[in-house]
Amino acid sequence: MMKRLRRYLVAGILVWLPLGVTIVIVRFLIGLMDKSLVLIPRQYHPEEWLGIGIPGLGVILTVILLLITGVLTANFVGRAFLKGWESLLDRIPVARSIYSAAKNFAEIVFSDSDSAFSKVLLVEYPRKGIYSITFQTASEIGEIQARTGEDVVACFVPTTPNPTSGFIIMVPKKDTVELDMEVDEAVKLIMSLGVVVPTWNKDQTQELPLKMPDQ
Repeated sequence: MMKRLRRYLVAGILVWLPLGVTIVIVRFLIGLMDKSLVLIPRQYHPEEWLGIGIPGLGVILTVILLLITGVLTANFVGRAFLKGWESLLDRIPVARSIYSAAKNFAEIVFSDSDSAFSKVLLVEYPRKGIYSITFQTASEIGEIQARTGEDVVACFVPTTPNPTSGFIIMVPKKDTVELDMEVDEAVKLIMSLGVVVPTWNKDQTQELPLKMPDQ
């Protein structure tokens, strides 16, 4: 009886906990974006002429602001202004480090590159016979490839349960195994400590390097 109650309790938690976390995060993001309304003079705020506040209006304003910023920075004048702004921040010690780290992270996450976080690879690390899930971040590494004489790829080894931290290793391409799972599926696997395993249809892969273990 106690085991059955515990199973029901866990099942209920698994339903409500993700939902609650999602609601909290979405409300936080909407509230954060609603702060963009400070860019509009107070007399033009919706609550001033409607008498009520409109939650989420800042989201629309934020999207419009991002689009306008993207359009402006895509031309020559915008790029010149951005270069001057970055040059100014580069002279401020603390701001320089924070801005540089944030920019590099954003460029990696939102990169349109075909190789950045587009492949989930399996490599033998930290020793032969032990496999780690990694994300390919780059395949063209001129000097390293030239000095090692190997066609190496840069692999990001994430830590668990926080996949945003980790380290980079250079692995010969021939020593990597490309997996069928998507990046988001691999992230779920890492964050769940290996509990949430993505569904895989082995019939989609014609050849396997290893014999599947008996179930």
